[in-house]
Amino acid sequence: MKFEIFRPLLVALVAAGALGVNHRAIASTVATDQPKTAQPEMAQPETEIHPISDGNPDASPSPSEIADADLPEVLPNNSLEVSPVTPEQSEIQPAALPETLPEQVPSASLSDLSNLEGPASAADLSTSEITSESIAVPVDMLLSGTLPVDVNPAMAQVTSVQQFADVQPTDWAYEALAYLANSEAEGGLDCLEGYPDSTFKGSRAMTRYEFAAGLASCLDAVVGRLDSLDPEVLARIEALQREFASELATLRGRVDALEAAVSELEANQFSTTTVLRGNAWLNLTQAFPDGNILTERNPFAPNPFAPPIRGADGTPSRVFRGQPQATFSYYVNLNLITSFTGRDSLVTQLAVGNGNSPANELVSSGFLNSWGVPFTDQGAGTPNNVVVRELFYSFPIADSIQVDIGPRLNYYRYFDGNRFTFFQTGASTFNSSGSTLLGAVDRGSGVVFRWNIIQPLQLTVGYLAENSEFLNPAFGFNTSSNPGDGLFNSSNIITAQLAISPVRSFNLRLLYARSSLKPYNGYIGGAVGEPLPYGYIDDGFGGFLNDSGADTLVANFDWQIADWIGLFARYSWGRVDVNPVAREEGRQVRVQSFQVGLGFPDLFKRGALGVVSFLIPHDYLAGEEFLLSGGGDGGTQTELEVSYRYPVSDNISLVPAFYAIWNANNFEDNPTVYVGNLRFQFTF
Repeated sequence: MKFEIFRPLLVALVAAGALGVNHRAIASTVATDQPKTAQPEMAQPETEIHPISDGNPDASPSPSEIADADLPEVLPNNSLEVSPVTPEQSEIQPAALPETLPEQVPSASLSDLSNLEGPASAADLSTSEITSESIAVPVDMLLSGTLPVDVNPAMAQVTSVQQFADVQPTDWAYEALAYLANSEAEGGLDCLEGYPDSTFKGSRAMTRYEFAAGLASCLDAVVGRLDSLDPEVLARIEALQREFASELATLRGRVDALEAAVSELEANQFSTTTVLRGNAWLNLTQAFPDGNILTERNPFAPNPFAPPIRGADGTPSRVFRGQPQATFSYYVNLNLITSFTGRDSLVTQLAVGNGNSPANELVSSGFLNSWGVPFTDQGAGTPNNVVVRELFYSFPIADSIQVDIGPRLNYYRYFDGNRFTFFQTGASTFNSSGSTLLGAVDRGSGVVFRWNIIQPLQLTVGYLAENSEFLNPAFGFNTSSNPGDGLFNSSNIITAQLAISPVRSFNLRLLYARSSLKPYNGYIGGAVGEPLPYGYIDDGFGGFLNDSGADTLVANFDWQIADWIGLFARYSWGRVDVNPVAREEGRQVRVQSFQVGLGFPDLFKRGALGVVSFLIPHDYLAGEEFLLSGGGDGGTQTELEVSYRYPVSDNISLVPAFYAIWNANNFEDNPTVYVGNLRFQFTF
């Protein structure tokens, strides 16, 4: 009897094993008539995924996430598995915010950023060793009629499945093993071999040598029976040959196409260890005040950086600002994520932009990039210059603990994330995307530990010393790289966050931060002044301050009530010690802020998100006399933001947003300011 009639069937079995097809459905036609019992599906090996979060926490990130894009805080929730990102989280990420338990912001890794990689670790490599390349030789042998006959001498032939000490009748593949191992008299193929210690090691991944040896042995057994097959069985085989002829040709073509695609990727890949991801935003923005806006600024240098001057009565100097012009700006993040083991990641984020939002023309000193300013309508230090925004190394030290360490970590990748206020998908202004009282060190040198304690609890603890791409070292900023200040002097921040996620639809985050604030130009405030919500403080008489301590408490939650609607809220409380150079110590500025809003997932289209956010960015409780800017005349500024992210495709989104600001700069008589923004968002 000729072997040719078996070739299509055997090729189908080999190809089915490589492509994940249930080969038992094919083999059962020629198997001996035995009682059939349902078998459970083989459990797939679990591969640990470690995010980037461009970004945000519940995304979260996004790791992605990372991931940045800030994945937030990689995607919006922080986790050892893929990452979101938080308000300022790595623009790595981002895809829609994941719902995770507990809330996560991904740490960044190759596997969770693009899913392009294979095994997550060296230990997992064996599970993927049977590739199209490894089965190419057996397939060619089958088609040519040349069969391998050598058997690995380290293996021992068995004639019954009962000879395997580690195989039990309760094992899910017991019947299949019995058919291969049992002698012909018992209805088997008598072609299975075991290890010299009388074990089969069924839970272990096999090598290519073992695959070849086992295949050769079973093919020999099948070929040896060709002459003894009865006509009925031969008729079945011929029927199978005719039935699967086209499928076999298709499978062979698919294997050839996959091999060609793999060769093309290997020849043109960016890197064997590094993934490149990026985000680009184009912002068309305009602010429309109802009249001139009163600000607290220096009349001789009326920009938002120069502190005001106190008059004889102690009142800070004031300047009116008029209608600004519309702007069209860009902001780009490029993320290079490198993995050396499959579980670690070296994250390098480059940024460049030229944004200066129109609302910045209307704010008091120290309030640059605050109210009415979309997060992506910013620069990155000097306009049009490429800077390193993030640089850190992430690795596990246990199954439940991930460590991120580096000279430039993004604070918002790890802390204060929220699925509805992640800037890439939800509420997108600086004030709405995170607490206005949190984050004196936006980017800094230090270390962050993330510990998945037990479901549903995750603890994140971090120490960062000031090192931001926005700040110019020539003016004394970036203390961690300055030998005059160093890594442990002001400004720095220690933060602990406990995330509680009892169900996937609800995330609660409780934060405490202790900051040591360095005065610049003698005053505390501005970009490194939180929990002061921007603005400046002095000793109450125009005098300078020493380094001062500060405390911040924040609670925020997001709750997706139903598929189409969610609720979120954030409360913050902070205090800053007033430590004058020439006056009595022991005074404080105390302030609180509120935020509440609604989210509308999949509004009009799957992947879309509408958000309404209402907030009071700063409500002073004590110490108003020390406010050099930001106090106004005692009024309370309030803000409303309405935004809608519409995904045009997987890579392009349009995000129109509208903002209204009442009692701007805490002046009760200031007219209302309206800001409109249209953002074009590209992910690649």
